[in-house]
Amino acid sequence: MNVKTVLILLILALATIFALVCVLLTRGRVPSACQHQPLEQEDTDDDGQSLVFADLTPEEMVQVVRYLQGNLGVQLVDASRAKPSDNCIASVDVQVPAKAEVLRFLDAGGARPAREALAVLYFGSQPEPNVTEYVVGPLPTPVYHRDVTVQKYGGKVPYHRRPVTSKEYMDINTLIQQELRKAPRFLAACCESDGTDLAFITTAPRGFKSGDRATWFVLFHNVAGTGYYLSPVGLEVLVDHRELHVSGWWLRHVFYNGQYFEGTAELEAAFTANLLEVVRIAKPQAETVLGSMRPRRPPGSPGPLQYEHQGPRYSIRDNSVTFQGWRIAFGMNPNSGPRFFDIRYRGERIVYELSLQEALALYGSNCPGGMSTRYLDGSFGIGRFAYELVRGLDCPYTATYMDQHYLAESDTPKTNQNSLCIFEHDAALPLRRHFSDSQSFYYGGLRRTTLVIRAISTLINYDYIWDFMFHSSGAIEVRVHATGYISSSFFYGQGTNYGNKVGPHTLGTMHLHHIHYKVDLDVDGPLNSLESQDMAYELVKDPWSMQNTIERPYLRRERLEREDEAAFPLNTPMPRYLSFTGPKPNKWGHPRSYRIQITSFAGEHLPTSSPMERSISWGRYQLAVTQRKEEEPTSTSIYNQNDPWTPTVTFSDFINNETITNKDLVAWISVGFLHVPHAEDVPNTVAVGNSVGFFLRPYNYFNEDPSVDSPDSIYFSSEQDAGACGVNPLACLPSTASCAPHLPPFHYGGFLNL
Repeated sequence: MNVKTVLILLILALATIFALVCVLLTRGRVPSACQHQPLEQEDTDDDGQSLVFADLTPEEMVQVVRYLQGNLGVQLVDASRAKPSDNCIASVDVQVPAKAEVLRFLDAGGARPAREALAVLYFGSQPEPNVTEYVVGPLPTPVYHRDVTVQKYGGKVPYHRRPVTSKEYMDINTLIQQELRKAPRFLAACCESDGTDLAFITTAPRGFKSGDRATWFVLFHNVAGTGYYLSPVGLEVLVDHRELHVSGWWLRHVFYNGQYFEGTAELEAAFTANLLEVVRIAKPQAETVLGSMRPRRPPGSPGPLQYEHQGPRYSIRDNSVTFQGWRIAFGMNPNSGPRFFDIRYRGERIVYELSLQEALALYGSNCPGGMSTRYLDGSFGIGRFAYELVRGLDCPYTATYMDQHYLAESDTPKTNQNSLCIFEHDAALPLRRHFSDSQSFYYGGLRRTTLVIRAISTLINYDYIWDFMFHSSGAIEVRVHATGYISSSFFYGQGTNYGNKVGPHTLGTMHLHHIHYKVDLDVDGPLNSLESQDMAYELVKDPWSMQNTIERPYLRRERLEREDEAAFPLNTPMPRYLSFTGPKPNKWGHPRSYRIQITSFAGEHLPTSSPMERSISWGRYQLAVTQRKEEEPTSTSIYNQNDPWTPTVTFSDFINNETITNKDLVAWISVGFLHVPHAEDVPNTVAVGNSVGFFLRPYNYFNEDPSVDSPDSIYFSSEQDAGACGVNPLACLPSTASCAPHLPPFHYGGFLNL
């Protein structure tokens, strides 16, 4: 064996030993923790300007309550224990200043507007009971209040329009329990119950004319830890609770299995006389009850985890979040839910206000409760019932979670911890890409990553997932997913005319969801116009021979001049391109614009002949564009639910054919879908396929796609080494992302405020 061979073998042996040592040293080593990198300098500091829109702090709420208690000259009872005949503070929220004041402050160096609160009070202990709204200020130390009820609504708000409080529901429950005790033999036979283990669900509205306050309540078997919404027992009761004194409330009607009775005593008598067909329903057990969400299998291996290996690429300060050119002021209205202000991209305001207005759920059934239900969820509290989010399921585990505070039906503020989440989402989809296979060979693309702001409201049985997404292309996406439990009726007779049977005695009742949003776009300034574009065909001779004809598409442009032209009823054709245009052109001579693109499957919300239709007249339109007015801040009112026959706010009155050319405009957008429950809605409705929404997309607003400036862009050619980190940032991931994310301990306190 020659020396050369020996040296080669020796070198191979040393290399093998080195490799083995490396393996032994690294075996079992835990990856190092991910190191957060500081964000590139971005316009994250607005000098606290976003606080002009901020929700009230708990301390501010307390100061407003103290001021009202000491300065109204009437006795105020805590709303959590107030009777209808008492005076109480129903709610306190921020009073957002007038837009003109805010813009002077934000854009022209004007004074910061006074910080004020809006307080809603129920005056039941007055000669003429009423609901009154006060603006209280300035905060944090109030010294004045002014009654704005007449200014806002054109008159006092009658007392019967007030939303039902938790205390009122508790007193109704007591009455129902007293009445159920009059039918012990019937309850034992039909439901294996004495009545105390039954749950009830309210319906709304509460009657057939202004002044009524009579509510159908649907009764269900209540099994702890399960969704009782799928276990109706066939019994429904109509409670008249119009009187100020609970002693004047009474049970007007009882419904069971297709028959109506004057009360539970009459029901018991009919049962005793064998005049009643009873469907005997065994009390369900927790293990087998319809709608149980308990896992049926032990946990498997964990699914994929999305994490930021160098820390979040967004920044949050107070009520403002910034992300790759976006800056958004966010908040939560306790009644109507998520709201956003002063949405800017690359320093320019795109949207002054983007806010949820209302969520309608309208049901059909052959049972009285189901057939009369038209929920207007804002009156229950879309924002107030946005509870704590479950880390790792409702939002990514490493998302940022924010607390939301509210004061409603109590003199003490409450906090829904971790009830709003903010995160960057990788859609695992290119935002744009191209693979070039001709002339020159290259690949270019950009990952579709989005900033998401999310809240989830639980409104009785339904859970609504509210998503607001901000894309690197300058587009804003708004989407709602519906999940939770379906509402159900007892199955009898021709029940399948109103839904599908989903259990032995359960009818999944058909219903529609309609959601309404307010979008105050300010495209290149507050003065905008509305332009439509669509395609049409023109028949022309081919110009090269003049012997043949061609159906040539052309672009039909139209400037919409009046509100009536810009109100598009449901189920009627709407131009496929509708844009808010600004006063200035882009580089190519086109008006700088933002396009509204709606994804919805909404049908008729309610026949216009219905006496309550005017209260939800916003549902007539898939889109309506009106002049922005301070006296038209919302499309509905919390008082519309309990008096839809004389609505406090009627949206259709906003549309009065005023000019919409070079004016401050608002787009009012309706989205929705029909839901016919089916077997796969048990135990829960899935979010897949049950979502609607809209986009706000730049349309000639820029001179090119703004995402070309994204640091996430990828490009490499056939002449480059795509595996080199300096050429392709994706090639850097094996080294830069090989770290263990810091996961905070799981904690959930969502049941604390119930």
